[in-house]
Amino acid sequence: MAEPASTALGTIAASTAAVPILTAFGAPLGLRADLLIAGFSGSLVAIILLNAVPATGDTWQQLVRTTLRRMAVACASAITAGYLAPLALLMASLPDSLLLGCAFAVGGGAQEVLRFAIRRFSGQVQTPAPAEGGGHE
Repeated sequence: MAEPASTALGTIAASTAAVPILTAFGAPLGLRADLLIAGFSGSLVAIILLNAVPATGDTWQQLVRTTLRRMAVACASAITAGYLAPLALLMASLPDSLLLGCAFAVGGGAQEVLRFAIRRFSGQVQTPAPAEGGGHE
């Protein structure tokens, strides 16, 4: 018979090694909490340091509107990082140890990363922009 203390320690060690996947209404979302937190942190850095969502004015209505936009961008960036960070890691052929850093970067540039992913997976070819002057005189 196994010693109860060793079984309890094994259970605790196994539970801390596994990252829980979030569920909503009993359905698994496939999102990991650590990726969401890293993506949310990246979006906060982008909003604060890079001014990703600039203010539109000084009236209280515009400040409320800007605040709501910033909260929506932070949530959308976190969700984008949660779903696209593992894909970005695979596309760049990087090791798994960089997953949280990749989630942070995806959260910070979620809009551009999402555009790139849509373009890449839809098969849409980006056409080069026409040259300045057009070459005709």
